[in-house]
Amino acid sequence: MAQKEGGTEQGRLKTEDSLGTKTMAGAPLAGGGVVVEVREKKGPLRAAIPTMPFPVAVICLFLNTFIPGLGTFVSAFTVLCGARSELISERGVCCVFWLNMAAALIQILTAVIMVGWIMSIFWGMDMVILASQ
Repeated sequence: MAQKEGGTEQGRLKTEDSLGTKTMAGAPLAGGGVVVEVREKKGPLRAAIPTMPFPVAVICLFLNTFIPGLGTFVSAFTVLCGARSELISERGVCCVFWLNMAAALIQILTAVIMVGWIMSIFWGMDMVILASQ
């Protein structure tokens, strides 16, 4: 009886392999599948954050911590110097530059009510995370 159950399990796995489905350990879905990958959906401002060299990203984080928006302002110019972003292929370098400038302006203007300062620090942390990947 145990061999029959094992054979059934192997048959099910072979069927999944022949269908080309990839499964990973995880929580089952309602349809019986398994979560394979989770992606964060980013808005245009967040997707425009450039991937810079690690030391430059750390400097931008430092600047954003003490002068909100300044590190984001500097990062906008790294796009013109060749830093990549998720959004460049869709919108182009100039649009990504201006989106980063808009983010810096938002951070500077809302720093008075602490929102911009917190946003600025998180922005700098995202720059460092992107640079370390």
